[in-house]
Amino acid sequence: MSVTAGAAQAGRVAPSRPMEELESVVIRFVGDSGDGMQLTGNEFSRVIARAGNDFATHPDYPSEIRAPTGTLFGVSGYQVQFAARHVFTSGDAPDVLVAMNPAALKTNLADVKRGGILIANSGAFTDGNLTKAGYKSNPLEDGSLAGYRLYKIDISELTAHALKDSGLSKKEISRCKNYYALGLMLSLYNRPLEKEEEDIRSKFARMPEIAEANVLALRAGYAYTDATEMFVTSYKVRPARIAPGKYRSLTGNQAAALGLVAASELSGVPLFQGSYPITPASDILHELSELKHFNVTTFQAEDEIAGICSAIGAAYGGALGVTTTSGPGMALKTEALGLAVMLELPLVVVNVQRSGPSTGIPTKIEQADLLQAVYGRNGECPVPVIAANSPSDCFDCAIEAFRIAVKYMTPVIFLSDGGLGNAAEPWRIPDPAALPRLEVKFRTDPQGFQPYARDANLARAWVRPGTPGMEHRIGGLEKDFLTGNISSDPLNHQRMVEVRAAKVAGIAKDIAPLQVTGPREGDLLVIGWGSTYGSIVQACEQAASEGHSVAHVHLRYLNPLPPDLGGILKRYKHVLVPEMNLGQLLRLLREHYLVDAVGLNKVQGRPFKVSEIHERIVQICRGEKA
Repeated sequence: MSVTAGAAQAGRVAPSRPMEELESVVIRFVGDSGDGMQLTGNEFSRVIARAGNDFATHPDYPSEIRAPTGTLFGVSGYQVQFAARHVFTSGDAPDVLVAMNPAALKTNLADVKRGGILIANSGAFTDGNLTKAGYKSNPLEDGSLAGYRLYKIDISELTAHALKDSGLSKKEISRCKNYYALGLMLSLYNRPLEKEEEDIRSKFARMPEIAEANVLALRAGYAYTDATEMFVTSYKVRPARIAPGKYRSLTGNQAAALGLVAASELSGVPLFQGSYPITPASDILHELSELKHFNVTTFQAEDEIAGICSAIGAAYGGALGVTTTSGPGMALKTEALGLAVMLELPLVVVNVQRSGPSTGIPTKIEQADLLQAVYGRNGECPVPVIAANSPSDCFDCAIEAFRIAVKYMTPVIFLSDGGLGNAAEPWRIPDPAALPRLEVKFRTDPQGFQPYARDANLARAWVRPGTPGMEHRIGGLEKDFLTGNISSDPLNHQRMVEVRAAKVAGIAKDIAPLQVTGPREGDLLVIGWGSTYGSIVQACEQAASEGHSVAHVHLRYLNPLPPDLGGILKRYKHVLVPEMNLGQLLRLLREHYLVDAVGLNKVQGRPFKVSEIHERIVQICRGEKA
């Protein structure tokens, strides 16, 4: 049954179907790169955020630019879990899959829960598209989907019918089908349209005819679920109980950008970003370029080396210097990063990690740059390393990175990853008065000035160029211990190497005691870092509810490691380290503490499922081998 444009315009019809209340739902939108699945998922997330649900998302982009339409490697997806409780991950398996073509169905079906809902754009299941996806027969017709609740809806044709009088071209109309799919889902989960319509008109304000077409498509999809008898039930998820306050939806890259600006405001020092665009870090550059009114300067450099060198120059000039990149760019920045260590200037390097090596799979998630961050430079070149554990934690880590940088006069590496950078979650906007103060002192007194004289933290003074009587030399050659003049003296070199190492090691005294969730001692400690946080938390909670003695600790500080970590490790019979690499934190823990930890390693360009970590926890607690 089709729905006319007129019915769509009339229709924000109150659902007449029985309503089932759910605790949580996982939905995945998938289609070609040009089908607007990222936009659809993002808009759906905005709507459920307004409804007061907690949520977490996982956008999934194809790595090949402009992959041929209808091919398996051109599929783009967006998964969101929303719930009436606290949400830690985007979900293990979709309850609902919205597939816009055969390739999207083929590449995602295995993840869907048995008995889950499949909404397939039947109009795209043509012979040509089926062949591209590797189907010998039409799965919508051959009975192979009998284990699922299949809804065949010709979204392409219904969108075209709803917009037949819009005056748009066939191609322009086709681009509106994602809003038809969005309308379907908003109706199925009892979400209102009005605010979404306002957002569409705002988003497409410069193209009012496109805006109205998208609104019509949205309404048509919304009306379809009640105009047909296809969906016998609608669903509702109650608002989550969350702390009162003002919230906004925020990705990790947006949070990092806001945190960098907050560090500038808190310190009273202007921010300079010098970066070369690279997936998945580019959004930080985009975000900061929109915040110039906060005394922010952004410079899109011609390459990665120019990006970090410009940020070093800005730090020398008295600004908070930051450069953003991903793994391949990090490799190019290493010599200049050594220069920043030698100069002992405050600099933050943000590495939004992705799958490697080389170009790797640039749009997929991985945590494989930890050893690069800790060790990946020539010479004895220690750098503090911290890592965020959620999209919103990127805000706090950006501030913390600059706090360390200016207090200890050192470059700091801040590790995020594509899963955090692109994913969104609700963020409670903090009270500025509650944010940590960043104290910055520029030396202006020339009396007794020595460029490399140090304070109690072994940090040298920060001096703006041109300060009278405080001229000094910088460069990549080794410095004299006090004057900063070039020195090739063997004993001086050893002394400088040792003091730079001691300075970084001394940061440990600033690290607060670790928070251990679960028993203070017992059978198993699960230790993680970065974006594995949500999956580990849920897996440990599930195992604990089943009676297993399991605790969890998550590391923000990776170099130096927290001073109480060694003692904590000794209190448990077994230690499990889940990582999206082949065991890099595991290696550091064995190296530092001689602990017989075991790894759970995943390098698939996908985040951990809760079930994967839970299964390994149970095996260890029962004394079973993997």
